[in-house]
Amino acid sequence: MQTRRTSTLSIVPAVLLCLASVATGQTEPRSQSDEARRVREAATVFAQVMNAPDKAIPQAILDKADAVAVFPSVIKAAFIVGGERGKGVISVRNRTTNSWSAPAFLTLTGGSWGAQIGGRSADIVLVVMNAAGVEKLMQSQFKIGGDAEAAAGPVGRRAGADTDIQLQAGILSYSRSRGLFAGVSLNGASVHEDIDANESFYGQRLHTREVTLRGAKPAGAAPQAVAAWRDTLSKYFMSDRAATSGRKEPR
Repeated sequence: MQTRRTSTLSIVPAVLLCLASVATGQTEPRSQSDEARRVREAATVFAQVMNAPDKAIPQAILDKADAVAVFPSVIKAAFIVGGERGKGVISVRNRTTNSWSAPAFLTLTGGSWGAQIGGRSADIVLVVMNAAGVEKLMQSQFKIGGDAEAAAGPVGRRAGADTDIQLQAGILSYSRSRGLFAGVSLNGASVHEDIDANESFYGQRLHTREVTLRGAKPAGAAPQAVAAWRDTLSKYFMSDRAATSGRKEPR
């Protein structure tokens, strides 16, 4: 009797768990929800960075950028040096159509960020300035400072783009920690494509190149997150569109 009663009780949590899973599946699968949340967080981080008074990425930089990657809340495992890990997304700019690709998922690991990042976590933004930098990010993995040149990006909405920086660095890197936004050196960090996340979001195992350059479409309820991400990028990067329409640039 006791054994039968114990077995019956052990079934109850499993049944409840199954019911919860069914309820969640009626809206959006959990795995897809995690990736959609990552896309929405990246959009929020970039908008917050660009709305910071006198501390945004210069418009002159954005006008020339070919791609952008955002890693919200990258976690530091040690102070100044040690391990870091974060998850983010990247989209590539199509200048012919004035549009942005769907987001592909990336991870950022390792490296040393220097003393300017003093918090336990930081938001990281990579602005890709040329085709060579984009090509590096299309690889399954690459090491910043080894396989690709990178530099701490200038800050200040009205700051001019430094010609030497643009020519020498394919990627400009920024960080925000404890409210401080600044250019930061990420030498030694490695960027990897996150094929598992791409599969969760798009329903098939896709490489970064296939998502950003060949037009993958997300499954389920995810398009809302993609639309928010693209709208955010278009708002701040497409200054040429703002100029032709007479729209004022965001303050």
